[in-house]
Amino acid sequence: MGDGVVAVAVVGLALLGYLAARGIPSAPAADETLKLNWNLWKETWHIVGYAREVKSVWMCVLGISWFWFLGAAYTTQLKVYVDDYLLGTDGLYALLLGTFSIGIGLGSFLCEKLSGKRVELGLVPLGSIGLSVFGIDLFFSYAGLEGSGQVDIAGFLQQAGGYRVLMDLLGIGVFGGFYIVPLFAFIQHRSNPKHLSRIIAANNILNALLMVGSAVAGIVLVGLLELTVPQFFLALALANVLVASYIYTVVPEFLIRLLVWMLTHTMYRVKHHGMEHIPDEGPCMLVCNHVSYVDALLLAGAIRRPVRFVMFKPIYDMPLLNYIFRTGKTIPIDSKVRNPAIYERAFVRIREELEAGEVVCIFPEGKLTDDGEVAEFRAGIEKIVADYPVPVIPMALSGLWGSFFSHKGGKALTRLPRRFWSRIKLAVGEAVAPQQVRAEDLRERVLALRERP
Repeated sequence: MGDGVVAVAVVGLALLGYLAARGIPSAPAADETLKLNWNLWKETWHIVGYAREVKSVWMCVLGISWFWFLGAAYTTQLKVYVDDYLLGTDGLYALLLGTFSIGIGLGSFLCEKLSGKRVELGLVPLGSIGLSVFGIDLFFSYAGLEGSGQVDIAGFLQQAGGYRVLMDLLGIGVFGGFYIVPLFAFIQHRSNPKHLSRIIAANNILNALLMVGSAVAGIVLVGLLELTVPQFFLALALANVLVASYIYTVVPEFLIRLLVWMLTHTMYRVKHHGMEHIPDEGPCMLVCNHVSYVDALLLAGAIRRPVRFVMFKPIYDMPLLNYIFRTGKTIPIDSKVRNPAIYERAFVRIREELEAGEVVCIFPEGKLTDDGEVAEFRAGIEKIVADYPVPVIPMALSGLWGSFFSHKGGKALTRLPRRFWSRIKLAVGEAVAPQQVRAEDLRERVLALRERP
């Protein structure tokens, strides 16, 4: 193929990209008062400051930049790996690089399917685990290869470790897609719209810096310290463990979302109805029947927004679950007679969360059902809405009665599970105006939702 043909193809693709971009709908400026500052260093520092406004967003920016560090490190050293260690041809290099790239695309596609078309942070820890596992195995897979002379694609695949190397690179790409797509989506979802463009700019700045840093790391570890490329790949995988551990320690929401995602994709299959009744922004109250110890986790996995659950203190204090509830900013509540301080503090916390524009969920029965039926709703919901008027949205869970986490047949968690796969239904009704909120009326609405097919 001549140089002229290649040049025409490149320009032609660029023109097609431009025409496709023209089809993107125009959007108004989120901040019309924004003015360009020509002081490069000052403006760069200012832009990075916007990314640090929300800690979880800043952790996402760092996580994305770390992914670009890994990606740049793998791709820059892959050519050396093929030439000096696999003794492979240019065709073999193209195969390995293509496998890695296809893996990222495949992971991004699967991420959209597994997340249920929502921002699913639970896939981020899963992605980082996969990045480390396949990265570590890439170091060991090299031991199964025997280079003698120049190895082409066919010769490579005939070796015992050939397919293993391909699967490792594919796995790194797939789990990289799991890792990076939700982080990008979360930044757009959680950032202040007026600052979003500058936060994305800050992300791009840090991405570039970390990519340069990956080149420096390669020079130091491979060039100066004389690590082999497989050892360098192992160092990247182990470093990813440390980086991920730091991020998930600072923002444990990622690990909690992983737990919720695993629960809703293994033990339970949740079918949703009426989710559009929950607003995308602004404060509101959710009320739901209380069937099992995992109700809050299932609701958190189904609802697109973070939810602050109001929970009976003995349940809130349960071992293991307490860490999850505390991390999710659950609000413990107790009887006004038994513990008036906690009772009053709960209502203060509820008002604070509503004033901050959050979603608060309460189980008005005040306890888990003992017979599978919906008990009388207590008047606490009326007190909350009288203190801070917000719309109240009724919800109903069905299919959990008889599960390991319910009280059917005895106390929950005290007997072996009878089944490991359950179909659960979550039905959401229309919002009730604050001036119309009555505990008994809400109970009737929940009952009607529970019986809806």
